[in-house]
Amino acid sequence: MKDASLKSLLSPRSVVPAAGALPQAHTLPPVSLFKAASTVSLLTLVSRITGLVRELLMASVFGVSAMTDAFNVAFRIPNLFRRVLGEGAFSQAFVPVLAATRAEDGDDGARALIDHVGTLLAWTLVLLCIAGVLGAPWMVWAMASGLQQSAQGFDAAVTMTRWMFPYIGFMSLVALAGGILNTWKKFAVPAASPVLLNIALILSITLGAPFFARHGIEPIYAQAAGVMLGGLLQLGIQVPALLRLGLLPRIGVRWSAIRAAWADPTTRKVARLMLPALLGVSVAQVSLLINTQIASHLATGSVSWITYADRLMELPTALLGVALGVVLMPQLASARAKQDDERYSAMLDWGLRLVVVLSVPCMVALLVFAKPLVAVLYHYGAFADRDVQQTTLALAGYGVGIVGIVAIKVLAPGYFAKHDMRTPMLIAVAVLVLTQMMNFVLVPYLQHAALTLSIGVGAVINATWLLVGLLRRGSYRPLPGWGRFALQVVAASALLAVLLAWGAQHFDWVEMKAQRLQRIGLLAAMMAAAAVLYFGALWAAGLKLRQLLRR
Repeated sequence: MKDASLKSLLSPRSVVPAAGALPQAHTLPPVSLFKAASTVSLLTLVSRITGLVRELLMASVFGVSAMTDAFNVAFRIPNLFRRVLGEGAFSQAFVPVLAATRAEDGDDGARALIDHVGTLLAWTLVLLCIAGVLGAPWMVWAMASGLQQSAQGFDAAVTMTRWMFPYIGFMSLVALAGGILNTWKKFAVPAASPVLLNIALILSITLGAPFFARHGIEPIYAQAAGVMLGGLLQLGIQVPALLRLGLLPRIGVRWSAIRAAWADPTTRKVARLMLPALLGVSVAQVSLLINTQIASHLATGSVSWITYADRLMELPTALLGVALGVVLMPQLASARAKQDDERYSAMLDWGLRLVVVLSVPCMVALLVFAKPLVAVLYHYGAFADRDVQQTTLALAGYGVGIVGIVAIKVLAPGYFAKHDMRTPMLIAVAVLVLTQMMNFVLVPYLQHAALTLSIGVGAVINATWLLVGLLRRGSYRPLPGWGRFALQVVAASALLAVLLAWGAQHFDWVEMKAQRLQRIGLLAAMMAAAAVLYFGALWAAGLKLRQLLRR
């Protein structure tokens, strides 16, 4: 089928797609969206690869113990606040308003908003960090009171929480910078900055831990120092990018500047939108807090098993969901500000098709090929055979919901772009209740694996609920061809499942621990064969993947 001309793509007439082809109506998103998402995905891939190296080293050097549980709990506390305030409620409220302000008032209006929001955010973070350092013992107890089974573990978690809590300040300012740069379609620096955290933590394991040990300090504390160094580096890399655009926020230090910032109606709008967004994001973090609390009362190592599984699960969710969400959010907000409903709907359709075609095979891999992935990536040094099995169970639980977890990253911005924070928040509350009901029933039987399974099932329910809401409102109108598209993906995924199930059963991945290079090469060969089989099957079924990506 020949490429349509620009005129035909912008024409209001719909075009009936050929068999296996995607609709060619004017509603298809511009090529730049895929290029931007590809940039974010590529840099995120680098981040996740360095993250896996970091986790591999930590598993090998520290293994699974009360001290690793202590570090994971301590690191989760500032991460919880970061996800709630910085990358969560703040970004969800700030980015749509900034994009709309730029579309309506131009760059000068946007710069004024950046200065005002930056001033209020900076002073809020100063107060929050002071409170967090002082309140560390209560936060550790609230997050994981089960650590008190080991006095050393609980005390270490408190100490590391105090060291790392200022990390939330660095990362919230990174979220501010990332929102600005993404709105100006400068995606590379925000996507690349997490690599610096991983590099800092790798150095803290390879250089910091031995240094601490030689001086009689618990080696795990080097990880806390690495987190702080990583936060500083991530914030530092944003500054040159903002300076080049003339968008570095000017933080007011006088009371009059703070009052002027709060008096700005647009700034107050961001604050008003943050409240329901804060509640919505907090629901997910409350669920994480409850799950961590439950895990801390299970077998020693449960928190670490879930954490290692979480790192593997984050690879596809970051490459697909985060990348699409980062790119779509300012574009959806801009389309909404210009009242371009058809472009708005088409971008959602494009994002959801990419979610399906790329996350379904990831789900298959996590469900039937989890043990080989865990064994090859973590099964070294102090990481025992039992740790492989327990981490595999946790990872399979996440696999159930991987499509939902990724889809939420595309569907939720559909609400945020229209300044509707309330609906996703109410859905999240309902899903939290359902998740904890599942935990109540399943934890006695499945132990720590029940916690990840409930999260996976909850994500599927959440994504379905969000999708139905957008459909009922008419905000999202699916383009033709979804039925055939779904059958093509299901058929290709079935073939993929057969191959991966055979590979998981035919080789003893745990017993191959001593044959490191052979095991790594075998995994690489299996992954390459799986990719060829899946995408080859899609091509044979008539799906024009290149056309989908280019659109």
